[in-house]
Amino acid sequence: MSKTAVVILNYNGRSFLERFLPVVLAATANDAEVIIADNASTDDSFAFMQTHFPGVRVIQNPNNGGFSTGYNQALRQIEADYYVLLNSDIEVTPGWVKPVIDLMESDQNIAACQPKILSYHQKTHFEYAGAGGGFIDKYGYPFCRGRLFQTLEEDKGQYNDTIEVFWASGACMFVRAELYHAAGGLDDTFFAHMEEIDICWRLKNQGYKIMYCPQSVVYHVGGGTLPKISSRKTYLNFRNNLSLLYKNLPADLLPYIIISRLFLDGIASFKFLFEGGVADFFAVMRAHLHFYRKLPYLRKKRKEQLPKMVTQIYSRNIVMDYFVKKHRHFTDLHKEYFT
Repeated sequence: MSKTAVVILNYNGRSFLERFLPVVLAATANDAEVIIADNASTDDSFAFMQTHFPGVRVIQNPNNGGFSTGYNQALRQIEADYYVLLNSDIEVTPGWVKPVIDLMESDQNIAACQPKILSYHQKTHFEYAGAGGGFIDKYGYPFCRGRLFQTLEEDKGQYNDTIEVFWASGACMFVRAELYHAAGGLDDTFFAHMEEIDICWRLKNQGYKIMYCPQSVVYHVGGGTLPKISSRKTYLNFRNNLSLLYKNLPADLLPYIIISRLFLDGIASFKFLFEGGVADFFAVMRAHLHFYRKLPYLRKKRKEQLPKMVTQIYSRNIVMDYFVKKHRHFTDLHKEYFT
């Protein structure tokens, strides 16, 4: 059994494998086993792996179940102490695995961790998906150190501290294998987007910590599966956000937050409409209809999770702080509001 398994989920990503896999193998050889989990790709990814990387283990999933199911199917077949969920469009750096594993080994209460995630196309700046560690506000809106909405900060060392965060990015997430399986893995119904926030919240509900380790650095292309602007992405984000709130919020906050989100999402949908985003407007509507249909499943999951108050939640509305108060950087947010 390998202590650490770096698992790259691939779907029609032959070009990413060709570009980034050699770097991953070179930078990881002494620290982890690298495994490709293929989500029933229809391009020549599998043939490419057989020809150019015959020594790399490839797990062929029977279908494309998205990010969540794809990883769940693959990780059930991998024995390791730690999993590293790594996007295929990430360039790693030498020695990127060891600092994170060392941090997690130092504290058995750490369930998951992410490295510093910078942009592949602008390596001086943070990347959207994870940046310097993820947080969430009281209404469920996620954001990161180094990234508030579309504002991406330049990395000047301002987030070089090892800290506890709310969620670790699924683009490059280290997680204890035992805890991953004990928590039930990623939620299959999410398909893609916010599934990492959901599992991190579930792990926090069980008393574990999520960490950020800046001594490890990776560069992320982003938008490798869905374009950054996509009505499909809008649908998944709104749908899954409501689901993770319902599943994980403590009982005394649930009614107020869900009702508030119905109102806030209504404003967002009409903003899309007025800006010409008709498809995004209907995406929000469909997301809410799916949420209502899914309530029996979500109630069952709530009973399994036993939600409670957890730390690292921003007690204000990040949307108002960003768009109205013009707080464009994480350092503009007051520390006392992180409960």
